[in-house]
Amino acid sequence: MIPTLETERLILRAPRLEDFEGFAAFFASDRSVYEDGPIGRVQAWKEFCADAALWSFRGYGALSIEDRATGAYLGETGIFQPVHYPEPELGWIVMPEAEGKGIAREAALAVRDWAYRVRGLGALVNYIDPGNSRSIALARRLGAVLDEAAAKPEDEVCVVYRHPGPEAVQ
Repeated sequence: MIPTLETERLILRAPRLEDFEGFAAFFASDRSVYEDGPIGRVQAWKEFCADAALWSFRGYGALSIEDRATGAYLGETGIFQPVHYPEPELGWIVMPEAEGKGIAREAALAVRDWAYRVRGLGALVNYIDPGNSRSIALARRLGAVLDEAAAKPEDEVCVVYRHPGPEAVQ
C-alpha cells in the first residue's frame, strides 16, 4: 500500500524504525521551530508514528527520504492531513546535511506527481509558518501561489500556498 518512489538521487519509501533517530534529532533541534518544535523524544515518537499511520487512514502519508548512493536518511516528505487540516498538504523536512542541495524539491515533486497521477488527488497545499522563508521559497519554486482565501488548520498561524492542480503539471 505504501509506494516506493525513486528519483535520480533519492529513494522515497515507507518509514523504518531506524529512521526515527534522525527524525527525533531534527525535532529536538532549533531547526524544528517552524514544525512546532523543539519537542522531546516521546512527542517526536508520537509524531513519527502519526505520520506513518496516515497511510492506513487516508491512503497517503509520510515517506522517508533516503540518499540513493549512501542509504542515509535525509528527512521526510509526503502528503499529510491530520484531523485539523482542511486539505491534504504536501510537506517536507530535511536533515541539515541535505539542505541547500535541492533534496526537498526533488522529493516533493516526486510525491506531488504520485499524488496526482496515482492517488488522484486534486490540488495540494502547503501550510507554512509565515516566518519560514525557506519553505515559502520552495513552495514558490514548486509553482505554488499564496491563497489568502484558503481555510487554515484549526489553532495554527500559517500562510497557505496552493500548488498547481494535476491538469497543470501533467
